[in-house]
Amino acid sequence: MLRLMNVIAIVVLISSAVYAYSIKYATLYQVEKMAKLKRELQSETDALAIARAEWAHVAAPVRIEALADQYLGGQVMELSQISTLADLPDKVARGDEIGEELKGLGLADPTNTPGAARPSATPSATPARPAASRTGR
Repeated sequence: MLRLMNVIAIVVLISSAVYAYSIKYATLYQVEKMAKLKRELQSETDALAIARAEWAHVAAPVRIEALADQYLGGQVMELSQISTLADLPDKVARGDEIGEELKGLGLADPTNTPGAARPSATPSATPARPAASRTGR
C-alpha cells in the first residue's frame, strides 16, 4: 500500500511539473506574440506619420499656389465663370441601344419590348371575389 502511494505521488509530481512547464512556455509564446504585434503596430504608426507628413507637404497652400501659377498661367477666377444649376443643360435621355441594334439586325422580339403588354400564358388562378358588404360594422 505504501509503495502504491509513493508511485501515485511521483506520477502526480511529474504531471504537475509538466503542466507548469507547459503553462510557462505557453505564456512565453504569448509574450513573444504580443511583442511582435507591438512592433508591427509601431511600424504602422510610423508609416502613418510619414504619410501624414507627405500629405502636409503635397497639400501645402504655398506649394499649390506655386503650381497653380506655373501650370495655370496665373489666371484669375472671374464672376462670369461661375454658373448656376439652371445654366446647366438637361440630362440627355438614354435610349435602348441594344434593343435598337437588335431591331436593326431583325432579331428583336416584339413581345419583349419595354412598353408592350405581355399576354399571360395561364388564366388567373384565383377567382374574382365579390365586394364585401359594409353593413353593421
